[in-house]
Order: sequence, then structure tokens, then C-alpha cells
Amino acid sequence: MELRDLPSVDELAREVGDPLAVDAARSVIERAREEIRAGVEPGDLRARVDAELVGLRAPRLRRVLNATGVVVHTNLGRAPLSQAALERVVEAGRGYSNLEYELGEGQRGSRQDHVAAVLRRLTGAEAALVVNNNAGAVLLALAALAEGREVLVSRGELIEIGDGFRIPDVLARSGARLVEVGTTNRTRAADYERAIGPETAVLLRVHQSNFRQVGFTEQPRVDDLAEVARRHGLPLVDDLGSGAFLPLHDEPSARESLEAGGDLVCFSGDKLLGGPQAGIVVGRTELVERLRRHPLQRALRADKLTLAALEGTLALYLDPERARREIPVLRMLDEPAESVRARADRLAARVGGEVEETVARVGGGALPLLELASFACAVEDELAAPLRLGEPPVVGIVRDGRLLLDCRTLSDAEVEEAAAAVLACRSR
Repeated sequence: MELRDLPSVDELAREVGDPLAVDAARSVIERAREEIRAGVEPGDLRARVDAELVGLRAPRLRRVLNATGVVVHTNLGRAPLSQAALERVVEAGRGYSNLEYELGEGQRGSRQDHVAAVLRRLTGAEAALVVNNNAGAVLLALAALAEGREVLVSRGELIEIGDGFRIPDVLARSGARLVEVGTTNRTRAADYERAIGPETAVLLRVHQSNFRQVGFTEQPRVDDLAEVARRHGLPLVDDLGSGAFLPLHDEPSARESLEAGGDLVCFSGDKLLGGPQAGIVVGRTELVERLRRHPLQRALRADKLTLAALEGTLALYLDPERARREIPVLRMLDEPAESVRARADRLAARVGGEVEETVARVGGGALPLLELASFACAVEDELAAPLRLGEPPVVGIVRDGRLLLDCRTLSDAEVEEAAAAVLACRSR
């Protein structure tokens, strides 16, 4: 075929009869021109338009099978939601809701009321507020409490979180001024005490979620900082990062922080909590109210679907044993290695792979030193790309010339899907 043999965009689009046909035909013809110039035969243009239309209508955000062994995988959407949370999302999203309407009084209400009571019960806080993510929660807290004034924070806590976001940058956007205290590896409560001046507004503590310092290190405890804050009439804001409601190794909980004297505690709704992405603030009523009334709160507020998913997740925590059974993240973290091995054996038997002992991780910046005994099904590494491009996509880890499909992050049902995907890729 030569360039003059190509049909016009209109001619090719008319054959299809689809609202997106013109865009699809234009893309197909542009690529065909490039191929002809390169000496390549472009093939059946009508079939390529049909394929282009399928691609245009295919969802970009897709369900993925996580076979990486990273439980809270940031790039793969972090925490999968429980069935209870999904049911709440469907119920709230399929029609109207009382998002900001008080049914008893027949007047405008607050979207914060839907989860505030259960958060108070779970954390022991006086008040609670939910925004879109934990970085937003910290930003709002500092903007409401310290704009134009100083915030004291340890040098050892000036962390960088995912995608290059740094705590000093978040703090600067709040309008507060950063004052570093202590050293990178050792900071004491006395360092905060010496740095307090007339412009100090907040003492900030940031949990080292995504890294750990070892060796000659020291960080003040919450109760020590709380004592300093009380002596000077200042609020202590404790950013927990992931946060947790149930005991998870050395991960701090909001209840523990509040009981130790924290005035405001910020943490994520997803990650270790296993809910939707959200930023949760709990603490003293007068401080939470200042955040609620700040203009930035409207820009950061959570939508109805987030609140519905969060409410469904938090309700499970009222029964800790049920939470461990039904919240996927907790179930994966707690599952015995023998159960993971059984899934790896089943997958290997289905696809002719080999079972390999491996180590899974928590991920999401939480518990960075924790290793979870796990087992993977090892297959040929040439399958990595085809599996990522399949339906559903399967993402594993290529290591030592093999593709490892870690079964700690695959459910029983997903093992069958992964097996079918591997067999389909091999048959192409």
C-alpha cells in the first residue's frame, strides 16, 4: 500500500458508525502513514479502527492481581477494601444520601458526623475530622494552628514520603515556619524546650513510618513532649502516618498517642487501617473545631464514597476479631505461612511452576523492617510483561531470572485467576 491508497478519515469513519469513529480513524491513519513511510504494510485499517475503539472505551483504572508480596502496595492502590466497606459504597453511591442533611431535624447537617462517633469510640478522642489523605490532615492542622508562626520538629523526623513529597514542603505550604530541633539521630525533649519562643505555635512529632534509624539514636516519647507542650500552653500534634487500631508489632496507635498526652493525632484511613485513602484527625474538641472551621478544610474534605467506605471499615473494628477476619490487609498480615504455602502449591500445580520460599513486606511506608514469611510460585520471567497486559493484569516480581507470583497477596479465588492468566499467556 502507498500513501495515496489510504482512505480519508471521513471515509474510514463512515464504515464504522460510532460516535468515536472519527478520532479512532484519525489515529489509525496517522500510524498507517508512518508505517508506509517505514516500508511496513499497515494491514486491515477497518480492524484497526475497531481495536482503537475498544481501547478508547476500556477503563484506565483497572483491577489488578497483586502477586508482589507487598501487602499495602502504593502503586497498586494500597489497601483492598473489605466486603462491608464495598457494600456501604454501593449503598451510598447508587442514589441520594444524607451526606450533609440531618434527618431528625430536617435541616442541613455535617458530613463529619457520619464517622465522628465511631472514631471517638475507637480512639478515645473528644472529637474527630476526616479529610482526603493524611498529608492533607497534617497540612490542615498546621495551617489552622500555626499559620505565620513556628512549628518545632526534630531533624530526625523530616521525612520524605511517597512520590517525593517531603514533610518540610508540606509544612511550608501551611504557612507555618519550620524550626528544626535536635540532630538527625538524637533528639530529646529538652531540645524542644530550648527552642520554644514567643512565635512558637505547635510542637510536631512525625512517626518515622517508612524508615528506621538504628544504632546511636534517640527520640523523645509522646508523654515527654506532651509535658513540655503543657508547660508552655502549646498543642502537640502527632503525625502517626499509617496509624493502627489493633496491635501490629511496634506501630503506634491513635489511642496510645492520645493517652500519652497528644492533643491532635493524624493518621491514614487506608494503609494499616485497611480502608479508603483518607486523612483522619482526632483529639481535643477545641482544636478539631479550629480545623473544621478553617477555609482549607473545604478543599480537603472527603467525598461521600470515601466516607461510606471508611464508615464500613471502622464498623468492623468494633469487633476486633471480625476486623482481623474481614479486613483484607489485616487478614494478609496475620495469615500463617502454611496457608500461604498451600496457595503457592496449588498455583504451581496448575501452571507447572516451582514453589519458592520468599519474604513479603507490609509496604505503604509502614513497618519497614518487618519481614513476613511467604511462598511464591516461580514461572519463566518472559511471562512478566504479557501477564501485566492481560485481563486481569497480574503483577509479580522478577528475581534471578524467574517471575515470582507471591501468594501472600493473592486470595484463594485470585489464585485460580492467576493460573488461568499464566496458561492463557503461554498459549498465545
